[in-house]
Amino acid sequence: MTLTTTSRHATATGPLPAHTRVAIVGSGFSGIGTAVALQRAGIDDFVVLERADSLGGTWRDNEYPGAACDVPSHLYSFSFAPKRDWSHVYSRQPEIRAYLEDVATRHGVLPHLHCDTDVVSGRWDDDALVWHLETSRGRLTADVLVSGAGGLVEPHLPDVPGIGTFQGPSFHSARWDHSVDLAGKRVAVVGTGASAAQFVPELQKTAAEVVVFQRTPPWVVPRQDRPYTEREHRLWARVPALLRLARGGQYLAREARLGMWTGSGRLRGFVTRQALAFLEQQVPDPELRAKLTPDYAIGCKRVIVSDDYLRSLTQPNVEVVASPVAEVRPHAVVDADGTEHEVDVVVYGTGFRAMDIPLGHRLVGREGRTLREEWDRDGVRAHRGTTVAGFPNLFLLLGPNTALGHTSVVLMIEAQIGYVVAALERMRETGAGALEVRRSAQDAYDARMQAELTDTVWNAGGCRSWYRDEQGRNFTLWPTHTYTFRREMQRFDADAYELRAAPPRPRPRLTSSPPDLVAA
Repeated sequence: MTLTTTSRHATATGPLPAHTRVAIVGSGFSGIGTAVALQRAGIDDFVVLERADSLGGTWRDNEYPGAACDVPSHLYSFSFAPKRDWSHVYSRQPEIRAYLEDVATRHGVLPHLHCDTDVVSGRWDDDALVWHLETSRGRLTADVLVSGAGGLVEPHLPDVPGIGTFQGPSFHSARWDHSVDLAGKRVAVVGTGASAAQFVPELQKTAAEVVVFQRTPPWVVPRQDRPYTEREHRLWARVPALLRLARGGQYLAREARLGMWTGSGRLRGFVTRQALAFLEQQVPDPELRAKLTPDYAIGCKRVIVSDDYLRSLTQPNVEVVASPVAEVRPHAVVDADGTEHEVDVVVYGTGFRAMDIPLGHRLVGREGRTLREEWDRDGVRAHRGTTVAGFPNLFLLLGPNTALGHTSVVLMIEAQIGYVVAALERMRETGAGALEVRRSAQDAYDARMQAELTDTVWNAGGCRSWYRDEQGRNFTLWPTHTYTFRREMQRFDADAYELRAAPPRPRPRLTSSPPDLVAA
């Protein structure tokens, strides 16, 4: 094997294998974590297929100014790969991306990683019990398919007249155009979600004017970020137990917050008063403060965690337009009142198409429907957020009802990965070639999810959010503590599945030596 020292990381080169035991799609936390777990379970016959030219997933794609995590660093990392030298309590995007690259390198994932390999289509073969995959670099079959793409992949652009007519630069925050010099420019920002709350303070420092179009004001609470000290780094290096203690403390603190969203109104009222006091402290002007005061329960929409977002909106070169965008013109953005705002650049901080993953439109299951067609018919649902009836040997990581409103999704990812490995072990023990969740088990699980979500603030908070579909059904969030999910996922519930024997004919296996590595 060869490595180049001039690149961020290295990847497998050469043709794809004709067949593999497991094909993993995506190389963010889900994909890298699955690859490590498979090797630990003694499964080396797998590939990681990545459509981009390097690994990193969300933390490769979202490289806008100010990009950072809103979950504490120690908690937003793998339990099997703690990092003792995070620079801040809340880590920045470049550091998280470098962390993923380091984990992939140290745990031997890179020889299995095929970049610039987009899965164009996939079809389940119910006779051979394999997935036929067509990629941008050729075809292969896989016994098992794991989607590590997550539910927030494709940027969402608003359905606004004239959006394609703007003659200046315009882009979504997840596709930031770094070739555009924003210094001295008039910049329109559409949206006030978690990404906008991070890049607006950075734009304010360089742009001549920033016009923020706010459809609904978000609730904002202080982040209280700080750099970690060298003393802390030394202590964690010398006494690993202290590092585990720091992670455990962050975990318990975050789990304690769940009651704000699912419990009685008393705790939610306390947090509401704190958020309003923070708003008053950061925004002295009563007129602007009125624009920024939400009229729905805190937590109903994603809460913004920021020390500088509200303060940036008070600066002389920032204007908050408390209105959705009605139209985009060649050199201006028009608000709902008909006022035209002339700008040079438009940045869309309008989030993602939740659970509308590209694979959903490309994978055809046992009954001849795509995953998207299945979900359009019956609603977005999956048993334990991981398996879908009609799609044998397909596992979704961060699938329906696995997102969180209070803590780190890495906890959910690791629990799901353990479940996938247990399912593969069950197939090995029984000689099964196909494993498919029973629709009755999937429906029962989904009914339980919806019942548990009924009285939470996410469903009953009086707002419209991306957590729910047009019928008001919450298809994204896990309704209770993460330790409950982790406990459930420790046991593979084989009675919820139909297993079918593998075909009697020999299955093709990888026989070539490990591929060389080439710079990405």
